[in-house]
Amino acid sequence: MKLHPLSVPYRAVAALTRLAWILLFATFGSQQAFGLTIALGVVTLGLAVTLAYQYVYVQRFDYELTDDTLDIRSGVLSRRAREIPYGRVQNVDLSQNLVQRALGISEVRVETAGGGDTEAQLRFVSETEASRLQREIGRLKRGETATEPDTEVVDSTERLYAISPTELALLGVVKLDLRLLSFVVALVPLFVPSVSEMFPLYSLFTVAPFLLVGLAIVSLGVSSVVGITNYYGFTLWRSDGELRYERGLLQRYTGTIPLDKVQSVAITESVLARRLGYASLEVKTAGYAPGEGSGSQSAVPIAERARVQALARQVEPFGDLEFERPPKRARLRYLVRYSLVVAVLVAVAYGVTRVAPFEPPFPWFSVTLLAVLVPPAAHLKWKNLGVALADDHVVTRGGFWTRSTKVVPYYRIQTLVQRETVFQRRRDLATLVIDTAGSTGIAGSDARALDIDADRASELRETLDDRLHDALVSDRLLRLERRQRREALAGD
Repeated sequence: MKLHPLSVPYRAVAALTRLAWILLFATFGSQQAFGLTIALGVVTLGLAVTLAYQYVYVQRFDYELTDDTLDIRSGVLSRRAREIPYGRVQNVDLSQNLVQRALGISEVRVETAGGGDTEAQLRFVSETEASRLQREIGRLKRGETATEPDTEVVDSTERLYAISPTELALLGVVKLDLRLLSFVVALVPLFVPSVSEMFPLYSLFTVAPFLLVGLAIVSLGVSSVVGITNYYGFTLWRSDGELRYERGLLQRYTGTIPLDKVQSVAITESVLARRLGYASLEVKTAGYAPGEGSGSQSAVPIAERARVQALARQVEPFGDLEFERPPKRARLRYLVRYSLVVAVLVAVAYGVTRVAPFEPPFPWFSVTLLAVLVPPAAHLKWKNLGVALADDHVVTRGGFWTRSTKVVPYYRIQTLVQRETVFQRRRDLATLVIDTAGSTGIAGSDARALDIDADRASELRETLDDRLHDALVSDRLLRLERRQRREALAGD
């Protein structure tokens, strides 16, 4: 099979666009007619060479769906042949920008297990061919028989979720990162001195609130625009053992999430979303998710909390949970930690006023009022932590500004790491890291039972290790049973 003929001019124009700034500099930097002629000649020659190269590339690029692998052969000066087994495929994603949609072409990305980047790209095929490839690779992954390109296939899908205009409008608000407001600490010293020189009556107390409000408005505007462009028209379907989604306004994404490749699911709730009763659902696989980052895909960008929990249980049926919180001495640790932070801020405020005094003088000691927030902050951090063991899953919870509940099937656990920092050892605490193939490492976004009792961490690690081995045995038996059933059906 070949790429779409329109791939040649589109790829050529895209390649030239990346060098547009050089061509513009050469053109407008030429003062004489002779120089301008040379610049135009370079542009024409570049276009001709690029078109010729892309024509040869597209002609020498071919792909084929065999019974076991996706075979791709490419290369202009040197040939490269790849065979991608269907069993390693995590996701097959399609993407289109506005120009590609107008031309009726689509990019196909094939992501494989353990890959932090795309394993194979087909740039570009027709929209019909892209949908066929996505569907057929999914069928072949499940061990079904391939269909002919012109065969009409009845797609039995169930729509699970479609974002509403109200939810889309709320998305930018509930996913607003309140930590952006901390940048005001860096902005105030830049603006306050100049404002104070022009308007002596203005001081830190009068300028800072305006900066806070302005930063909040800008952050809300940026967050809303990003949310609308990324998740406009978001729809989620379930079909034949996989989830399929579509989303995007300027850049349209269509992707699949194979349920048998799911490493973990996470229910996330910002503090604002919790107040409004909303949450979001993320599904982690071992591959790469276009437009979102490594392995993380939004199955539900925003919906009512009860609905999100119900959809999460359709992906991973983890049942009811009873969270075990860390011991209360962990709360004392947070109390000490936040008190030290306030002490550092007070020292910084005092140092700033001594080095660069404000007019009128800034009351540096007012920063000590932050100490009032220390006890509730320590309690809220402790209150939102927890770990729970279900029949087939381990579930961790943590975070106040953005609380994340991560559900990990036992058989997806890769590594169990018990960590104890110097400060944790003083209070006989430990953190248990539950690493999966879909996480980004021990310091990444994996599930963690934070600041639990050290003896309990050791006990929990041994329990999870035992359940991991039991789950692996059950999973192998289940896979063997399914394969035998497929072979029996094929024999009939």
